[in-house]
Parts: sequence; structure tokens; C-alpha cells
Amino acid sequence: MALTTYAGLKTAIANWLDRSDLTSYLDDFIDLAEARIGRELRIRQMETQGTETLVSSTREYSLPSDYLQMRNMQLNTSPITSLEYISPEMMDRLWAGSTTGVPLAYTIIRDKIQLGPAPDSAYTLEYTYFAKPGALSDTENGLLSTIPDIYLYASLLEAEPFVQNDERIALWMNAYKEAVRSAQESNDKDRHSGSSLRVMNETGSP
Repeated sequence: MALTTYAGLKTAIANWLDRSDLTSYLDDFIDLAEARIGRELRIRQMETQGTETLVSSTREYSLPSDYLQMRNMQLNTSPITSLEYISPEMMDRLWAGSTTGVPLAYTIIRDKIQLGPAPDSAYTLEYTYFAKPGALSDTENGLLSTIPDIYLYASLLEAEPFVQNDERIALWMNAYKEAVRSAQESNDKDRHSGSSLRVMNETGSP
């Protein structure tokens, strides 16, 4: 069975472990693998966008439920206003009062985005973030077709301690890390599209 479906992944895990008695545990191995992948991998296929209509004088807004890491945040003004990330401590130091205006910075506290200064109008906030990959299931294949090796090695890494085959843990850990490194490297090359990075001046010219 091809390693592009949830059923195919479970079959592969059992085959690579050479065990036919783990059927009821395979879902657990995959769940743990998905948690590990969500913590450690950041590729463009995990990116998504969101928007929020700001409310005057309201500083805090909820993060998406699938949020992992912010990549970009801006106000859709003319021209675009890019928001800079600052630490919560710096946010309190600069924007702890009741000042309102065009937000220039943001920070993240728990599950909230906090803006500084508080908006003075109903701006449209747009952000790009890394989202948790959708959980694999019989009807959802998520990123499996893009990174099947990472899912397989991560699942095997989670399975070996359970079957008390500790000497194989290092093997799957190394395979998993190499697969993640390769995926990240490929992702970085794709972002640059083979061209050199250029510094732009304030007018947008190179």
C-alpha cells in the first residue's frame, strides 16, 4: 500500500517494526509523531493566513486554534504597515498606557495577540502563520504525501520504546532528524528561488 494514506502509513509502521500485534496502538504512535512534527518542522506547506478586523481601543485578539508560530503580521493600510514583533516586557514598557494610534508592534501572550499602540480605527490585520498540520485519519491525509518519510520515521521513533526495542531508537532518531533537515533545506531553497537575497531601501528599490 502506498505511503500516502493513513492506512498506508499504519501498514508501513507494522511492516517496518515486523510486528502484526500492534494494530490497536498504531494510532497512538502516529498521534505522538504528529505532535513531534508540529513542534520541530516549519515548511511552507504548513503556512496559512488569517485576518482580523480590529476594534478601536482593543489591544488583544485571539490566536487561531491551530497556531504554531507567526511568520508575518501587517495592517492592510495604504501603504502596508508591517508590524514588528517585540517581547511582552517591551510591549508593557512602550504601550502599557491608554495610547491609541496605528499599531506598529505586536507580541504574543498565551493564546492572544497584543498590539501596540491600541488601534484607533477598524484596521484590517492580516497575518501569515505556521499552522498545526491536520491530524491524519481515514479521510484526511494532510502533509503525508509531502513528507511521508518524516511521518514514518517519527512514528517508528515513538513505537520502539513501547515495544522495548531501545537499541533501535537512535536509528530512527537519526533518520527522522535527517529527513527534517532535508525538508527544511529544500524549503529554504524554494523560498529563495535560486536567487540571491537583496536588501531593499525604504523606497522599495534594490
